[in-house]
Amino acid sequence: MTYHGYVAIQGRGVVSLPAELRRRLGLDAEGAQMEVTEREDGVIELRPTVPVPAEQAWFWTDRWQQREREVDAYIAAGAVTSHESTDDFLSALDTLADSSTGPSAS
Repeated sequence: MTYHGYVAIQGRGVVSLPAELRRRLGLDAEGAQMEVTEREDGVIELRPTVPVPAEQAWFWTDRWQQREREVDAYIAAGAVTSHESTDDFLSALDTLADSSTGPSAS
């Protein structure tokens, strides 16, 4: 389903989208956003976007994204260990704890 119609530009540049269109595209939700692109040919494109839910905002912080890149680098370098089962993983952790010479983490 597509929509074709006209909207008025109100004071301060406010544009109101028809209710039918807002509902269908999920733009009635609090925090809904539109991406605006001005093309070379003078066309203005509007695309609905999904804002990051507040409970997921931590993932997009600079610090967290830096950590994600570090992990990706470790994986790409093969500096990871895989285990066949949960028991194998826990045994490997026990071995690491037994071989630790530093103070305990408890």
